[in-house]
Amino acid sequence: MTPHISRRTTLSIATAVAAGALLTGALTTTGAAAQPSAAGATPLALTASARADLIKDASARTAETAKELKLDAKEKLVVRDVVKDRDGTTHTRYERTYDGLPVLGGDLVVHESKSGAREGVTRATSKSIDVQTAGASLKAAPAGARKVVWAATGTPRLAFEKVVKSTKKDGTPSRVHTVTDAATGKKIFAYDEIRTGAGESQYSGSVEVGTSKSGSSYALTDATRGGHSTYDLKHGSSGKGTLFTDADDKWGDGTNNDAATAGVDAAYGAQVTWDYYKSVHGRSGINGDGKGAYSRVHYGNAYVNAFWDDSCFCMTYGDGEGNAKPLTSIDVAAHEMSHGVTSATANLTYSGESGGLNEATSDIFGTSVEFYANNSKDVGDYLIGEKIDINGDGSPLRYMDKPSKDGASLDAWKTGAGNVDVHYSSGIANHFFYLLSEGSGKKTINGVDYDSPTSDGSTVTGIGRDKAEKIWFKALTTYFTSSTNYAAARTGTLSAAKDLYGADSAEYKAVGAAWSGVNVK
Repeated sequence: MTPHISRRTTLSIATAVAAGALLTGALTTTGAAAQPSAAGATPLALTASARADLIKDASARTAETAKELKLDAKEKLVVRDVVKDRDGTTHTRYERTYDGLPVLGGDLVVHESKSGAREGVTRATSKSIDVQTAGASLKAAPAGARKVVWAATGTPRLAFEKVVKSTKKDGTPSRVHTVTDAATGKKIFAYDEIRTGAGESQYSGSVEVGTSKSGSSYALTDATRGGHSTYDLKHGSSGKGTLFTDADDKWGDGTNNDAATAGVDAAYGAQVTWDYYKSVHGRSGINGDGKGAYSRVHYGNAYVNAFWDDSCFCMTYGDGEGNAKPLTSIDVAAHEMSHGVTSATANLTYSGESGGLNEATSDIFGTSVEFYANNSKDVGDYLIGEKIDINGDGSPLRYMDKPSKDGASLDAWKTGAGNVDVHYSSGIANHFFYLLSEGSGKKTINGVDYDSPTSDGSTVTGIGRDKAEKIWFKALTTYFTSSTNYAAARTGTLSAAKDLYGADSAEYKAVGAAWSGVNVK
């Protein structure tokens, strides 16, 4: 799960990172990255069955691929995702096992041309995996732990991974993964899998939402978007809740007096997020398989948060202070569900610089979805969570043009950025995205005034949000790995811009200039 928000101007939202995605480190690439034509490099909109066929085909060739990559005989590849470009180039994402054990930090992406020629490999780690899995002198495994190979940092080694489930004081579920060295018993790494962050809606006015008729009543289930359904937890904190139903297909009254109002906002947020990813990026659903998630509203009592949970493939929303401001605005909903997209693709580790990139990715696409929705009651802007008033003074949670305006976020990269809370280090990429989209200096967009500086005093000319979000999505799905840091994000986005627009393009040069503007060089 991924808690979404905290009162400290922090949007603590992220997706549940799968156990195999616990890593830090730099992106490494071998071989020349594929450089198709600008039009050809755009992702192809795959049907669920077409994607499944690609995964099946790649899975049938994992032994051959492992041999071609010169992996150890004990290493096996497991296909996690396949992205196909319009020119036939494929980007196949793999996890690894070693002697049957999961390799944490071993993910990689293989890039192949339409003819099947290997064009490059993007790896989370460049180190070879050669560990002794039997006969070694090991510490006793913690109760309930599993044996793994840790390859995310340092020399690959045997380790134990244990997951402890609990509930935080504010009611947020917690699933803490702790990795310890199997030989010494010392802790290597730890992270929490749960990260914070036609009806009358509370934030978006009168909207149409997908419903299904069952017998004489209607259910808040959108059959046209993978069967996404919305449930009422009625202030409980466990279970799926009760599916919203209605006799006349008219939902909510625009206020929190009607429990269905929050349901409308949640369903609408899921709807526009689905439509955005499919229309703009050709992705069918969060997992790319055409299946809808589900949403739960009215979680807990005065719960000031929202979160995405991979384990249930669901979104959960609290009602805010005094149960008066449900955290169901468009950008919050899209932010949370985008954590699911990140988990299904690059699976950026929720710690260090990769954790900041994880958070920023959700801010970037939360903002992009808000602009895409084109809703007159919640217009697009570069402010995060401006509708839910989590600070109680009308201010947003985050500012993308100058992140430090929230009092804590970083405007630019600095030494030690990876030690800053991921909700604040995300400011570096948020600022990059704003500069790439809109440029530096003063500007008014949809009635909001912005004034974006650069760390080096340079002037950055934006290329437009439409191009910027396509570059970020391509980098996320084809060049980022679980260990990508800010330097590697610069490399990945430049590769994406080169694929989409060419190495001599204004777009490619703007990516470099925007990163330099936030001191990532």
